[in-house]
Amino acid sequence: MVILTFLGATGTVTGSRYLVEVHGTRILIDAGLFQGKKELRLRNWEPFPVRDAQEALGTLTAVPFGQTFTIKPGIDFRYHRQGHILGAAAVELRVKVAGGDHIAVYFSGDVGRYDVPILREPEPYPGSTYLVVESTYGNRLHDPGDPRDQLAEVVNEAAARKGIILVPAFAIDRTQELLYFLRELVEDESIAPLPIFLDSPMAREATVAYRSCALEHDAEMRALMREGVDPLVPPNFEIVGRVDESKRLNSLAGPAIIISASGMATGGRILHHLKHRLPDPATTVVFAGFQAEGTRGRRLLEGEGEVKIFGEMIPVRAQVRSIPSLSAHADADELTIWASGAATAQKRSS
Repeated sequence: MVILTFLGATGTVTGSRYLVEVHGTRILIDAGLFQGKKELRLRNWEPFPVRDAQEALGTLTAVPFGQTFTIKPGIDFRYHRQGHILGAAAVELRVKVAGGDHIAVYFSGDVGRYDVPILREPEPYPGSTYLVVESTYGNRLHDPGDPRDQLAEVVNEAAARKGIILVPAFAIDRTQELLYFLRELVEDESIAPLPIFLDSPMAREATVAYRSCALEHDAEMRALMREGVDPLVPPNFEIVGRVDESKRLNSLAGPAIIISASGMATGGRILHHLKHRLPDPATTVVFAGFQAEGTRGRRLLEGEGEVKIFGEMIPVRAQVRSIPSLSAHADADELTIWASGAATAQKRSS
């Protein structure tokens, strides 16, 4: 018997975590953080000893996409490329049952999108006995507008006001996609070559990883790299490293663009920039993706007149904009396209 328990992402889109119990073995699939409301975030703080965590890190093993890995006799899995962010994978878990047959439980993980730059598209769902699929955008469609056009409009409006553009961006994937689009827009002369600052140590390291993982690049990204073009470096681009360099951006005069984590404005260096810039009407804050309920990003998008940052209520006089089509999650139609690749129909979907 296979027992599947949902430990997160039930009633909310964050905290994805599944416990599979089979043949006396317990397997944890995914371990996403809860985001949003405080009662959800508190669930992230489990009382695990530091030593246990350090020992767990020492057991990590890299497994390539498509390679079967045996957990124990009768239980194995394979990763399938999902194109959501670099390294995102679905998990196909196969379990041997009575009579020598197998059942397959397929965990989609976060499904990526089609016709977006940098990464290869998601591999089609191959079919399974059971399918557990994400549904962050399962009941809606993305804005059909071109994110390049939307980004150009926001940048040009802010530049006309000679203001700073603050972009709270997820360090992995959203930052790299923004850099890719900004390079294209400058090359097309759709926007002026404004100074662009990347102020996030994690995003800096992620950008290096995105550039170096050639096997994960789509055809356009590979072609640009062969031509000697760095697709992730727009003109007038500068990476901010040290904390004192980040603080110096407080005196930066616009127009200019600052990209910093985190994407939902729940932490990271972006909070310092928001605290300093939100009271300025010339500032534009641009959100490039989903903002979970209860996050600072959601409150800003909903038009709250002040937000708490570092225990202080900060007035919001800045322009707040959103480019929802920059999401890295498949929407309802894209999930249908992904699932339509199944070679066999699943018995049940969750």
